[in-house]
Amino acid sequence: MSKIITVTEAARNFSDVVNKVYYRGETMELVRGGKVVARLIPVAEIEAPTGRDVLAAWKTLPHLTESEADAFASDIERGRESLNQVPVTKWD
Repeated sequence: MSKIITVTEAARNFSDVVNKVYYRGETMELVRGGKVVARLIPVAEIEAPTGRDVLAAWKTLPHLTESEADAFASDIERGRESLNQVPVTKWD
């Protein structure tokens, strides 16, 4: 469960807040104007995906068919061409 404190309280007691998060494993939610604006959590709670996790997720994604890939490539090419066109304005 998170402990809710104001941003002002966190600023005044920053070292203590960080110590509680780090050493006690507490999660702090910082409130400003009645709304939660930030959350401090112990680093151990953050689990970044590994390369294997990303690859496994990638394999589950749907793949484009050949015709869809061709249509996508055409869309990209048209977009690139339109970026190279400089509009003429009355200020030129």
